[in-house]
Amino acid sequence: MSSAAWLDEVAWTDDGLIPVIAQQHDSGRVVMFAWMNREALALTVQEGYAVYWSRSRQRLWRKGEESGHRQRVIDMQIDCDADVILLQIEQEGGIACHTGRASCFYRGLEDGGWRTREPVLKDPEHIYK
Repeated sequence: MSSAAWLDEVAWTDDGLIPVIAQQHDSGRVVMFAWMNREALALTVQEGYAVYWSRSRQRLWRKGEESGHRQRVIDMQIDCDADVILLQIEQEGGIACHTGRASCFYRGLEDGGWRTREPVLKDPEHIYK
């Protein structure tokens, strides 16, 4: 088996991506969802830190490249259909969301609307240049 054979086992979407869930390893908290292409997944394994594919920027995106809030990969799993990756991560700085919150999943459906349930830990204007 070649060194990249594991990448060939991934069920990539038609546009060459796989959805990725990032979960804080010690709490089990899902902190974000993103996409990876083949290069991003290979770099994540090689570097030990999450590298994603930004669909909006159309480029590789090293989580924390601007904010410093990197995601160190503790473990990586793929689901039974090989079409979703689960990263167990250590979220550096405790902030995963560009809004300055611990998780991108900070709103919940209440009384027919999406309500903010978690505070901003750090003002995004102080995180991004």
